[in-house]
Amino acid sequence: IILKSETTPAIVSEARTTMLNSVLLLLALFSPVSSFVLSAPSSTTSFAVKKSSSTAVSMSADTSTKPEIEVISQPDQDFLEQKGVFNWGTWGCDAGSFPWTYGENESCYLLAGKVTVTPTDGRKPATFEKGDFVTFPSGMPCQWDVSEAVQKHFLFF
Repeated sequence: IILKSETTPAIVSEARTTMLNSVLLLLALFSPVSSFVLSAPSSTTSFAVKKSSSTAVSMSADTSTKPEIEVISQPDQDFLEQKGVFNWGTWGCDAGSFPWTYGENESCYLLAGKVTVTPTDGRKPATFEKGDFVTFPSGMPCQWDVSEAVQKHFLFF
């Protein structure tokens, strides 16, 4: 399967899951091992395969390991200085709503505003405001709902 760069994240994720399922089924059918777990370092899903003495194969996927949005409410000045926040880039936007997908992890410190970020892949939403420190996980698709204009320091890593 070849996925072009304009392919949506949902399709890529579905295709990746389908490919992993196919590989696991082949491994399970032709492997002398009775059970194994397959996970990729960059993946948030691990698959477990168990084989009975016959050719029956059962597979399960664990998707509960997706990292959540982390919010540290009103951290102290020492925390912010230790992170180097005031040397990071700045970004801002007016009130409104827009979709976003994180290609990398991002940490940010809100200088102004109020936002609710709702992941579109089942993770928990987070609301944060001026003075909060937030970290977003790589690969997370979401919807930003900005209720008060935002100004923030940010760092992708």
